[in-house]
Amino acid sequence: MTHIDKIQVTKRDGRLEPINLDKIHKVIAWAADGLDNVSVSQVELKSHIQFYEGIKTRDIHETIIKSAADLISETTPDYQYLAARLAIFHLRKIAYNQFEPPHLYDHVKTLTDAGKYDKHILADYSRAEFDELEEYLDHWRDMNLAYAAVEQMAGKYLVQDRVTKTVYESPQFLYMLVGMCLFANYDKAERLSYVKRFYDATSEFKISLPTPIMSGVRTPSRQFSSCVLIECGDSLDSINATTSAIVRYVSQRAGIGINAGRIRALGSPIRGGEAQHTGCIPFYKLFQTAVKCCSQGGVRGGAATLFYPLWHLEVESLLVLKNNRGVEDNRVRHMDYGVQLNKTMYTRLIKGQDISLFSPSDTPGLYDAFFEDQDKFEALYTKYENDPNIRSRQIPAADLFSLMMQERASTGRIYIQNVDHCNTHSPFDATVAPIRQSNLCMEIALPTKPLDNINDEEGEIALCTLSAVNLGKVESVSDIEEPAELIVRALDALLDYQDYPVKAAENGSMRRRTLGVGVINYAYYLAKNGARYSDDSALGLTHQTFEALQFYLLKASNKLAKSKARALRSMRPRTHKVSCRLIRTKPTWIQSAKSRYISIGKRYVGISRNTVYATLP
Repeated sequence: MTHIDKIQVTKRDGRLEPINLDKIHKVIAWAADGLDNVSVSQVELKSHIQFYEGIKTRDIHETIIKSAADLISETTPDYQYLAARLAIFHLRKIAYNQFEPPHLYDHVKTLTDAGKYDKHILADYSRAEFDELEEYLDHWRDMNLAYAAVEQMAGKYLVQDRVTKTVYESPQFLYMLVGMCLFANYDKAERLSYVKRFYDATSEFKISLPTPIMSGVRTPSRQFSSCVLIECGDSLDSINATTSAIVRYVSQRAGIGINAGRIRALGSPIRGGEAQHTGCIPFYKLFQTAVKCCSQGGVRGGAATLFYPLWHLEVESLLVLKNNRGVEDNRVRHMDYGVQLNKTMYTRLIKGQDISLFSPSDTPGLYDAFFEDQDKFEALYTKYENDPNIRSRQIPAADLFSLMMQERASTGRIYIQNVDHCNTHSPFDATVAPIRQSNLCMEIALPTKPLDNINDEEGEIALCTLSAVNLGKVESVSDIEEPAELIVRALDALLDYQDYPVKAAENGSMRRRTLGVGVINYAYYLAKNGARYSDDSALGLTHQTFEALQFYLLKASNKLAKSKARALRSMRPRTHKVSCRLIRTKPTWIQSAKSRYISIGKRYVGISRNTVYATLP
């Protein structure tokens, strides 16, 4: 047996050299420096490394990282930082073959030459600007990450070869380069200031960025919207265009919302009775295949939520699509579903009446009125119920709601969309730009139009480009102002920076410039302010906090609109409501500034489910 002192290890570049146990000890001791209640020897003992001739240093390091991670507990939480530092050390060795990162310019040039970074970064910034940003970089901020965060960074966000698992960068380069890309077109006299401010806000976790931005901005891929809303019409051309759009966006990291409510029911006549329609389920299966045939940029699997109205003739079959009973022919289990209701449906339930089911193709005007005009819908719905020539089926409202709630409870993935409220509480005029669906997570409401073909210039796909303020870093509501301004500017710039795989998506983004701004660490924020998530003690703080978020987003939006000379009159046709009361109350902290910044015409901001959505013409 070879004595341990005689064993040779294989370095990352393939060279062999004698094992150096002291070097291993020093790396662990370095990672433990300044941490509480951690033991270097405990990590070494826990690792149980079986040394053998030619063992790879990479394998040794990964074993030690796992050993440290296994020691994380409620009583010894600092092992999460020890493991994270070891993981960062390992990651840098893989990316740079050394612990110290290279100069920012050298790093960008190397990865641009390798085709990993977008060429515009080198073209847009001078060497002097690179030098200034290099001086501003603080790579030690990597050591503030917990182990779970480093693992997520390495698994999802850092630029890498996802086949060989080779990582090419470390976190601080990610944060700096995202800012450089988004503010590249700003005036040279001020853009470095915005880059630095954005770098500080993201690397110090005051702003949270979504996966498409974290993993995509700085690479040649230029699609960064998290949510895509696609409406399907009742024709083969529209169904095929919808399928194509799904594939294009899933492959570029987006979650999908599909409105398939227009598709006619099983047995409906085609071409005047020449053929019978096969119904919704085969086309839902087609959409599911499109969603699942690609991963989201190699980062995660494709996902979609599909929407249809409760009064659809096939609704009893559609409600059970996700459950585990039945056979594959009548189940479409790998999508989530959104069932659309309005006041008429609830009224029938309350009064113990029946709900009439129709195929949208048999009831002219009914489907559009369902979203655009509730009085018109009620009149048409009653008219078609009393028309014996219209194919329909009646079912007790209580039975239908019971089936829906049973499936919702058993699967947990059937959402409810109240389409009348989505339109009456929307910033958009429902007669011009109705809300007909939501997104994957059932949290946004934006106008869409069906596609007749993939290049349809009249269609509209809605995109939601996301970011969030970390409330865990907020000590007073005034702390929200800086991240709010940076988010508005960065996401607005992103709309111009990204590409649009489908023309209809560009139509939606350029007409409305929709941004999705939310919060993270809400429960922690309540706790540190002495409020409980589970009772009324949080209501006052929540109201004040989200009103402050709304105000600072409005302020930033108005400031940006003024600087870019944008105004509501540039939108044709007008799709926004003429008057909206944006701030409902008059808290003292906002009084002095309110009159200077709130004005209709630059951007509308509304709050939904702790998330603020903004649109800028």
